[in-house]
Amino acid sequence: MKKVALYTLGCKLNFSETSAIGKQFKNNGFDVVDFEHGADVYVVNTCTVTENAEKDCRQIVRRALRNNPQAYVIVTGCYAQLRPDEIKKIEGVDLVLGSAEKFDLFSYTENFEKKDLACIFVSPSGELTNSFGLASSTDADTRTRAYYKIQDGCDYKCSFCTIPLARGKSRSLDPETAVLKFRELVEQGYKEIILTGVNVGDYGINYDTDLYKLLLRFLETEGEYRIRISSIEPNLLTDDILKLTRDNEKMCRHFHIPLQSGSQQILKLMQRRYKADYYRDLILRAKDIMPDLGIGIDVIVGFPGEGEKEFQETHDFLHALPLSYLHVFTYSERPDTKAIEMPGKVDVFERKNRNNILRNLSDKKKFEFYNSRLGSEEEVLFEEENHEGVMRGFSSNYIRVEQPYNSDYINKLVKVKLSETNGRIAKGQLLLPLEQI
Repeated sequence: MKKVALYTLGCKLNFSETSAIGKQFKNNGFDVVDFEHGADVYVVNTCTVTENAEKDCRQIVRRALRNNPQAYVIVTGCYAQLRPDEIKKIEGVDLVLGSAEKFDLFSYTENFEKKDLACIFVSPSGELTNSFGLASSTDADTRTRAYYKIQDGCDYKCSFCTIPLARGKSRSLDPETAVLKFRELVEQGYKEIILTGVNVGDYGINYDTDLYKLLLRFLETEGEYRIRISSIEPNLLTDDILKLTRDNEKMCRHFHIPLQSGSQQILKLMQRRYKADYYRDLILRAKDIMPDLGIGIDVIVGFPGEGEKEFQETHDFLHALPLSYLHVFTYSERPDTKAIEMPGKVDVFERKNRNNILRNLSDKKKFEFYNSRLGSEEEVLFEEENHEGVMRGFSSNYIRVEQPYNSDYINKLVKVKLSETNGRIAKGQLLLPLEQI
């Protein structure tokens, strides 16, 4: 039996789509193996959000060929969609597939034999709206957490972002199929289903529905599970969704809400669809509705025009918010974006320094949040991995919890009373004996 190895760069959406690629190979008689094992075919699903993601792609291809110099190498995803000619030049690449083509991979090769030159199959960005690749993924192929793609593409015009070019306009999985596939995931035993997309909150734009209505339909499904939204734009996180999350235990009390900058001037240059005051009010309202809510925030440092004053505004803005953690990105120039032509370029060393400052702030905020929950009862979904005698899982509000390893607790929603934390991991007491779980 031939073997294929898969590697994913980027977001949770990419992970779900990599799983869909893996299913194609399984259906065609391949065995899916770990990337470090010797495989006959290697597939790299790429990202293009940052310059590092593109460098990572080149390194991963080299790693694959070190494992097996005769392996057939396929590169797909957003980087492949936007820069196929660059990928074609990487030594050892045999096939380059765009964002649409990866969902029908076996149509683009009759065999998997090495070639002298790479073949490229990439649809124009304007044609991407005509396709929606079904995708759902698991966390390490367990029956624990599943990434479920319900939306793709984006209509926003953020000045730093290439995703609309890489994925096309916003479009959604039709509601009936979405509900059917959701129920299938529950029936297969997944206890946490993470809704993914480029702009999940925009769900339903091409149908007479929206994300809130879809969530209501999902929640009609019987069974033991919970729903987590991977990321949602602040202008699309409605009071209806907040209150539904408060009132239904199957909704995870956790939102990841991109901010990008706390400076109103920089937000305007970024062409974001909200003002800083709106964002602050949203976070405070959400925490008022659910005091135990976990809130993650994306922020970009070093954007053109971000001087010391604007960076300090961002730092102070974040410091004052009741957030749980930050994902900090260092701005990197992306071709075909408005931002690349903007004045006020920030020195690369200063960008990295600002990144470190906000990462330190994130560590403090996470410790404060974890510490504030000590003594509380949290529902934790434990995962399969054995970390040197311990097992870990996430609470509904995205606290990482650790317990001595016991395989009987895998894929169980378990009540834990938190008692201690170091700011990265929390520990506590299981509140029910195993026979009652």
